[in-house]
Amino acid sequence: MLIALGVPILILPSIGYTAGYLWGFSIVLWILSVLQGFIQNSAFGEMTTVFPDATGLPGCAQKVFSKENDTDSKYDRGKFIGAFCAWCYWFAWTPVVAIFTLTIGAYIRGFVPDLAEAGIWLDLLLGLIIVSGMLLVGARGLTGGSATALILALISLVPLVIILIAPMITGHFEFSNITSGGSGLLPTGWDWKSGDLVIFLGLMAMAQWSACAWETAAVYGPEYKEPKSDVPKALFSCGIICLMLYALTQISVVGTLGIPGIEGALVDPLNPMAQLVFGDAGRVVAMIMLICAMLMIIQTGFLGSSRTLHSMSMEGNLPKWFSKTNARGNPVNAMVFVSCFNLILITVNSPVAVLAASSLGYTLAVGIALAAYYKSKTSERFKHLERPFAMPNWYRFVALGMVIYEIGILLPCLVYLNITDYDAVSVIIGVIILTAFVPIWLLTQDYLKKHESETTS
Repeated sequence: MLIALGVPILILPSIGYTAGYLWGFSIVLWILSVLQGFIQNSAFGEMTTVFPDATGLPGCAQKVFSKENDTDSKYDRGKFIGAFCAWCYWFAWTPVVAIFTLTIGAYIRGFVPDLAEAGIWLDLLLGLIIVSGMLLVGARGLTGGSATALILALISLVPLVIILIAPMITGHFEFSNITSGGSGLLPTGWDWKSGDLVIFLGLMAMAQWSACAWETAAVYGPEYKEPKSDVPKALFSCGIICLMLYALTQISVVGTLGIPGIEGALVDPLNPMAQLVFGDAGRVVAMIMLICAMLMIIQTGFLGSSRTLHSMSMEGNLPKWFSKTNARGNPVNAMVFVSCFNLILITVNSPVAVLAASSLGYTLAVGIALAAYYKSKTSERFKHLERPFAMPNWYRFVALGMVIYEIGILLPCLVYLNITDYDAVSVIIGVIILTAFVPIWLLTQDYLKKHESETTS
């Protein structure tokens, strides 16, 4: 429940982008994407309870694909698959810092239009301030229990819900704005038989980055007291919350602003909504609360991605430099790397472009994890393992279909969409970052083996 309350904030950078393509039908896009989350997260819930000691989805993939007693191979291919899955997953979440820093910059420009002349320098300054604050918080190891998590989640949720529901109460919401497309919900000229279908599937690949992000409810499955009953409860509650909030967000924005209004605020559509409903004074309060909510998402992405790099280093999949911690046991080197990495991403100067590149990593990570689930259901090696929470045996075919859907359909459609909108900039960024892991991993394995042999000698 706590996880689900914070997840809908992730839709903010994509509201205008999806509506610009699909108009009112963008509401259907988000509903379908959350429903997709039910399909894949159910598989993840089972797999993580079968391998309770694994580190998330990448850890499960590493256990599934690694060969038993494989001492002949120079490199453990199974370990690489799991490590690459972890790297893809890391690249999916790390850019949250850059994406929402750029989004905050857009909202601030909405407050003070004169700051538009500052260009990318405003975003870089914001990024430097934000990552400095994150480094300070992370180095001190400020964490909280479930009560703190609930408070932070509610603070994230409250401003969003207020801004979304208020227009329906004040009369600013008009249902005709949703159905005013040339073909009902869709824009004039939309043709499902042409490249429009590829565009739609590319948008689905981007939407899942946020709308399916409640897979954490499944990843934490082994930690529940009664996984057999608690995993489906967690999946159902988180999924329903996300389904309602994602649908509400897109319905409210499109119904209140209409497509012309959204086109004037593609990155920050909630800004004119707050202005319309609350006036100048109320908008300031609402936007400050919304920016605070985005800062909390940034903190989650920053700390989580730093821990991922640390874990990968401890598992021998990244250089030992990333495993260094301070006196409080916090991965300072990993935090510095995440900070510098995101400051570079900010120079892309488009939160949606960064999100599009990041979605390449998420799509690959999910596809690999689903392939691991399929193998865990079909391999003789794993049939004897206890399954505290288990989907029906036929669900393995659903997972296999999702692997084909993710890697064979969504991934190339996402590449096409990125090339169409960003002249391959997003694709180039994604490919460079994802493929860079291959030589890094190989060099790390060579170094560790050499160091191990020297120690033995």
